[in-house]
Amino acid sequence: MAGDENRQRLRRLTNCHILRDHKLIREDLWVRGGLVVDPEVVFYVEKNQAVHTVDCNGAMIAPGFIELQLNGGWGIDFSYNTTHVKNGISTVAKKLLEHGVTSFCPTVVTSPPETYHAVLPHIKKRQGGKEGATILGIHLEGPFINKEKKGAHPIQCIQELKKGMITLQETYGCLDDIGIVTLAPELPNSHEVIEELTRRGITVSLGHSMANLADGEKAVCSGATFITHLFNAMLPFHHRDPGLVGLLASINIPENRQVFYGIIADGTHTHPAALRIAYKTHPDGLVLVSDAISALGLEEGRHHIGQMDIDVRNGKAFVAGTDTLCGSTAALDYCVKVFHQSTGCSLEYALESASLHPAKALGLENKKGSLSFGADADFVMLNKDLKVLSTWIAGDCVYESK
Repeated sequence: MAGDENRQRLRRLTNCHILRDHKLIREDLWVRGGLVVDPEVVFYVEKNQAVHTVDCNGAMIAPGFIELQLNGGWGIDFSYNTTHVKNGISTVAKKLLEHGVTSFCPTVVTSPPETYHAVLPHIKKRQGGKEGATILGIHLEGPFINKEKKGAHPIQCIQELKKGMITLQETYGCLDDIGIVTLAPELPNSHEVIEELTRRGITVSLGHSMANLADGEKAVCSGATFITHLFNAMLPFHHRDPGLVGLLASINIPENRQVFYGIIADGTHTHPAALRIAYKTHPDGLVLVSDAISALGLEEGRHHIGQMDIDVRNGKAFVAGTDTLCGSTAALDYCVKVFHQSTGCSLEYALESASLHPAKALGLENKKGSLSFGADADFVMLNKDLKVLSTWIAGDCVYESK
């Protein structure tokens, strides 16, 4: 009861610059009951005053970062086994708070059906707090992808949609906690699957694919609205057929349908020039993702994670004993910095590409990704160098840097 009372108390954060309506403005932030509130209503209608005032010492306040593609971190691999995930999901959710992430989609890569049936029941949608970031739903990246663009996904586990939705449901099991499914749109029966997943409120993303532009346009017309890690694991841009990359400039998709795309700005996976091309071509759809693996947060050296050995060298993860990259080790706050520096975009845009844009991609922009009145009071406090000073969920401070 005391916790509920605290959440209903009016809190004012002052001496800060807040990101609202695409601008950083010098204004106080008022929160109550887990939501951002309008101070004019407080002053003139309720004639109320804040119970608690926080001096932010000139810091910036931005909406909390939303991570749509995270394969694990701190030694935890979401695609490994039941015990690993059951005990580790909370560890990752807690550590993400240090990086300003208030919500995320744990990502499970291509796996055998028995792994999905064992692991997925232990990753439930849940509200965040001091125990960790909110889980918005699982991102299932595969196994319905093209073997020619498998990346690091195990080829023996890749499947076709032979029976459409029946195959998908048999493979995954229950779909209740699924937020995103990445698939290759050129696979037979993919479009009936896209339509059904969309009808169920699941975001369909196109990736690990050999699709041409026409395949991509058909998929978007069927309901797909996202592209998984643009430029990676897809046909390279070609001037006669730009492939899935061409969706950023296509005129053959419904006018009322926004195409979003994840892009990895970790300084390794995507060249700064490619970041600039994407940003200048289709800025409204750009979503920063880390695509980090279980090596995120680990020290330099060799680690045995899940079913493989990896070497972490100079902040990069390699298949043990080789120079083959096996995933990102960058957290989302670092990606925001790299993207801002690489593109020369505004600070406001860089912050929104990790907050407002992913919220829109999931259809959650009325509650997440902004500091508009009535939105969830999930936010991150940063200094001018974009260092995370504190992270807040539902108006409560859940992490503070030392």
